[in-house]
Amino acid sequence: MLTRKNFIQHTAFATAGLSLFELTQPAKAAELKIHLERIAGLEANNAAKDEEFWGWVREQYTTSPTITNFNNGGVSPQPKQVQDAHIRNYQYCNEAPSYFMWRQLDLGREPLRAKLAELAGCSPEEVAINRNTTEGLNSIIFGLNLKAGDEVVISNFDYPNMVNAWHQREKREGIKLNIVKLDLPIENDEVFVEKFEKAITSKTKVVHITHVINWTGQILPVRKIADMAHKKGCEVIVDGAHSFAHLNFKISDLGCDYFATSLHKWLCAPFGTGMMFVKKEKIKNIWPLLSAPEPESDDIRKFEGLGTRSFPAEMAIANAIDFHLLIGSERKEARLRYLKNRWSEMAKTISKVQLFTSLKPEYSCAIANFAIEGWKPEDIDAKLFEKWKIHVTTINHENVHGVRVTPHVYTSLKDVDLLAKAIIEITGMEPPKK
Repeated sequence: MLTRKNFIQHTAFATAGLSLFELTQPAKAAELKIHLERIAGLEANNAAKDEEFWGWVREQYTTSPTITNFNNGGVSPQPKQVQDAHIRNYQYCNEAPSYFMWRQLDLGREPLRAKLAELAGCSPEEVAINRNTTEGLNSIIFGLNLKAGDEVVISNFDYPNMVNAWHQREKREGIKLNIVKLDLPIENDEVFVEKFEKAITSKTKVVHITHVINWTGQILPVRKIADMAHKKGCEVIVDGAHSFAHLNFKISDLGCDYFATSLHKWLCAPFGTGMMFVKKEKIKNIWPLLSAPEPESDDIRKFEGLGTRSFPAEMAIANAIDFHLLIGSERKEARLRYLKNRWSEMAKTISKVQLFTSLKPEYSCAIANFAIEGWKPEDIDAKLFEKWKIHVTTINHENVHGVRVTPHVYTSLKDVDLLAKAIIEITGMEPPKK
């Protein structure tokens, strides 16, 4: 049992890897040590196939045995140690909320900021802790100093909450949106760069890029687009909702000015936790979405004036980072791609199946989208759940009409093979009558 004296220290400073279990689950530490020693010398692609290790990872989750969940792209479950930390934080705060929440638990905010910054590859003075990608990107979109006539480049596959924010600025202030038309999948970096470059004019101030497109899992060559945009004098915003803790990268690798992500997706942090990055020299130019005492300061904390928030959830982010580091970013990306490839490579051999996702490693990882000839996406979704209790999500966006499949680190080969079997069976069935 943790005492109050060491509670904050444990929550805020828990170290990554094996020590996480030595502190919280000492009985399992020896078993974990064996797994880690075995895979330590393996290349990521080989470690991705080590079913003993990934079986252990699966055991750390409390997912339902009655549903096979392939919609982790919406929101992901948390491993038990993250759930436990969240609950422990919550119970602690309830002993005397205004004291333990604001005067004790919140002391972990700066260590957590440093921990997030280290994972993201940036300075702690460039990281704001918030609730999700929408909040982070809306803070940036509405905070930018733009005026009537200024132009912004977005794409037809950007996330609706961000597109709506840009349209609101367009309606209220008269900025102009230039929309890049993408026809996915695309397997050529230069095609992306050329399309974005053609949309830029002498009046363009901002280029908005989605790193991993939620509808299909398409990965964009962000750095190449960003470098081109910067040469033309534009600032670059990156929507990292589906890339952070999914792909193995640092924010500095992207060359962007602004970035935001939801930590309750691929990091498996508590629901309603997120992170925003703003280059230090850019902070003073962004107005906070919610009021701050010094809105034009260069302090990243001006974006955290949310009022009362879930301190217990935020502090458990540290435990999610520890679990992520225990798995390893490179191994995690390799495993997620391996799971996607296992079912999608089979599916592409079926004449009635259409994939909306590239299978080249540089253009996709965990997420893929497929359609079956003669079937509406909604009917595929319904049939998968009705007969096999497989949970996916329906996508109808632009030229993409299919179902999105999103495994996670707890997904087993048995789960993936069940999906493959289901797809084969559906292709032999008569589609529902219209």
